[in-house]
Amino acid sequence: MANGKIDDVFEQKFMTASKFSMEIEKIVRDSDLNYIEAIVQFCEDKNIELDGINKLISKPLKEKLKYDAQRLNFMKRTSRGYLTL
Repeated sequence: MANGKIDDVFEQKFMTASKFSMEIEKIVRDSDLNYIEAIVQFCEDKNIELDGINKLISKPLKEKLKYDAQRLNFMKRTSRGYLTL
């Protein structure tokens, strides 16, 4: 019982990957920002270094970031499908 309470306090005090993802999703939903801009804004608002958030980015959020980066031509589009003739 005490261990569960400690986990709750820990999650309230510190940022977890799921909490970070929910915050970013909320910013994207409530504004006209893309995922890249939402992360930058969140980090600026909370005074968090961008270099320190890599462990907070979940796999689904990473895929959304990749999509935005490709759409904005920040990175090359990749294709995992191969056409064999």
